[in-house]
Amino acid sequence: MRRVITTLAILLVVVVAGMTALVLLVNPNDFRAYMVQQVEQRSGYHLELQGDLRWHVWPKMSILAGRMSLTAPGAAQPVVSAENMRLDVELWPLLSHQLSVSQVMLKNAVVRVTPDSAAKAPQNAPQGPRNAQTSTSSNGWSFNIGQLQIADSLLIWQQAGGDELNFRNFNLNLDQDDNKQATIALNTSVTRNQRSATVNLKGELDASQYPHRLSGKVDQLDYALAGANIPPQGIKGSLSFEGSWNGDNQQFSVANLQLTANDSALTGNAEGSLALPQRLALNLQATALNLDNLMANAPVNEAEGAQHATVARAPVIAEPRERNNADSPLNTLDLALKLQAKSAVWRGLALSDLQLDASNQQGLMTVSTLKGALGSGSFSLPGTVDIRQPETRVSLQPELQQVAIQPLLKALELPESLQGTVSLSGQLSGEDLTVEAAKRNWQGRAAISANDLTLAQINLQQMVRRAVARISNRVSSEDKDGQGIKQIAGQVVLNRGELDFSELTGSGPHLALQGKGQVNLQQQLLDITLGLKLSGWTGDDKLVTALSEQTIPLRMFGHWDNVQYSLPVDDVIRNRLQNEAKSRLNEWIDQQQDNDDKRNIKSLLRP
Repeated sequence: MRRVITTLAILLVVVVAGMTALVLLVNPNDFRAYMVQQVEQRSGYHLELQGDLRWHVWPKMSILAGRMSLTAPGAAQPVVSAENMRLDVELWPLLSHQLSVSQVMLKNAVVRVTPDSAAKAPQNAPQGPRNAQTSTSSNGWSFNIGQLQIADSLLIWQQAGGDELNFRNFNLNLDQDDNKQATIALNTSVTRNQRSATVNLKGELDASQYPHRLSGKVDQLDYALAGANIPPQGIKGSLSFEGSWNGDNQQFSVANLQLTANDSALTGNAEGSLALPQRLALNLQATALNLDNLMANAPVNEAEGAQHATVARAPVIAEPRERNNADSPLNTLDLALKLQAKSAVWRGLALSDLQLDASNQQGLMTVSTLKGALGSGSFSLPGTVDIRQPETRVSLQPELQQVAIQPLLKALELPESLQGTVSLSGQLSGEDLTVEAAKRNWQGRAAISANDLTLAQINLQQMVRRAVARISNRVSSEDKDGQGIKQIAGQVVLNRGELDFSELTGSGPHLALQGKGQVNLQQQLLDITLGLKLSGWTGDDKLVTALSEQTIPLRMFGHWDNVQYSLPVDDVIRNRLQNEAKSRLNEWIDQQQDNDDKRNIKSLLRP
């Protein structure tokens, strides 16, 4: 045992002595010009090192540098600048005058991916072949980086003409082998316009053909979004995909995409180009798509006894910038989107077999197909959305077939006072693509029909029967509850918040009706008049005939939370009875012989 300990101690002394001698005999500043030369020769970038280089021997053999910067040819700002840089080097190559860098570590760095940091070729510079191979040094030296670590840094990202995004707490670990096959681990966060996002990524990268081509896959990308115009619970999920990038023509492709966002899950692929005009084609499939959990303005279902957390609002430092379509990325993007969802939720409506086929041409979006099933019915909503002007212009051609009315009214935040199914075909247009805007300033017209229509707490037939019973006991009718309107159809015109119904005709059990009216969506007022004809009366034959043929006006008016009714059945019957009495009296007079007496009596009966 003593010999083993002695041998280990001798080896330790030799290693320490060798490293000490190396530190004393090899000056790291001798590598400064070489590193600058090799970086510029291999990449064209200019490396600047400020201050002296010094050794650091524990836990790895390293060269420590002060402030450094790396600048692309012709760029106004450096791509990378850092206060501190550490180069972990291999020990044995140093003994043969070789510098092999196993890891580069930057701390508190600023990484710029902006137009000012991009390489710019000199004017009238000759263009070499794109597939030309870079020359390698033949002076006996080698330069190789296997690992890159960026810690506690800042990434500034900006596209030409776009807004600048600052990714803080930027941490990147990149390991690559001799074949330029790399593994990547990245986490960062970004805050902008009172919204924040965090990203944690793990993936693989093939950089063997860089800068012409890149390929790789994202094994897992976890993200979280929170803040203004984001649902109170935030948006959390994961993303994975395989992708490739063609640097020569600025094109990319994504395959085997898998995305989760709260309780939504999508798969698909994408391809596009970042060169102007930018292009993106998305083909997505969803097993579940809950839009209500992804939209900040989605209606909240109030559950009985539910407890709601109080959301603290951040102090307003300045007035938020007014929304302007000029800032939309769709103005410079050609988009093709195809989406299929087995099930989806929008404003509480349970949709199935949802299909979307839309395209965007620099701000003009055409929705060729937007259709699906809604309960036992179906819907189709093709149209266009134009954001080329400051105000968004919308034009839609809605078609509904046998859609349940009550859930639809709830989704549109209207009183749930009707039950049944509705079918509709029409044309709508207006400004802004929101439900509130549609109720406030949209315009259009449609042909509408409804089946099995019932009004909440209102039975039209029962109202008329009871009104007749209070006036006369000479007729009666079977009193059956739950009777409604079997079918009703008409025309509806929407004009900036006011619905105008006309040509309403309908029928039901022992019922026929005609009507018209208006509903003011902004002031929540209505004024609708229905002319009702009821059959199924029994009793006095003439009165039964009169009631069956007579139109009884029912008027509903006032605020829709406190609707008033007018049903003048007594006036109708009284007029009918008076006309009947006059008719009988005239018949009796006609049977008399004295013409003078008849004329005198008739003159007395005239009003």
